[in-house]
Amino acid sequence: MSPADYPTAWQHPPTRGAWILLMVKNVAGLIGWIGVWFALIALPFDRDWVLWIFVPYSIYGSWRLFVQVFGYFPIAMRKLRILRAYPWQVLRGVSYGLTDYPDILGAQHGWFEFPNPANPQQQLPLVVSNHLRVGWWHRRMAPRAKPQLKARIETIWFAGDPRMLGIVAAPSPSGRTPGHFKILRQRLAMADQALTTEWGATAEDVERGRRAGFTPYVDPRKPKVKSL
Repeated sequence: MSPADYPTAWQHPPTRGAWILLMVKNVAGLIGWIGVWFALIALPFDRDWVLWIFVPYSIYGSWRLFVQVFGYFPIAMRKLRILRAYPWQVLRGVSYGLTDYPDILGAQHGWFEFPNPANPQQQLPLVVSNHLRVGWWHRRMAPRAKPQLKARIETIWFAGDPRMLGIVAAPSPSGRTPGHFKILRQRLAMADQALTTEWGATAEDVERGRRAGFTPYVDPRKPKVKSL
């Protein structure tokens, strides 16, 4: 069966396996950073070279521990919510770029365009809003990337709704297993007003997006309105 034949991406066995492997790597990384720190504590501190290793590692290791706990794990759970809500679409020749997309609010680390489910002729952008583990995609999205690198993202898997959010993945060379999951978000300035009007999202579409973790983007530059 094609991955697009399953009701949701999560029901596709290779996708479940890929996500579980991602979590195993996250847990292994967490244990590894903590384990090395305890191993360094066990070394005799009467030698200068031990301090030269321990102090830099403690600083960098603390940062990596923070990223693992408050970055990788929450992001993995957000990916799970999207995979459980939407089926895969296998797409070829999707438009993408690394330059800033016009009228996007907030940070963006690349963008992809997908057809509006209510109007396939209309292309809507979704942006990569988080920089963690984005290097693999950037090397293949770069304008001067080698053809063999670009070929890896000529076909991509997408699960989501471009009017709200989604997740993109690159299939393995065999075409059976997804990898390098990245969450994409809708950040156009007019998205909130256009969602159920110009873009044709139904109440069911919006509720599905909420279950997947969609929340309207709040522009930090706008002053907050105080309730009386």
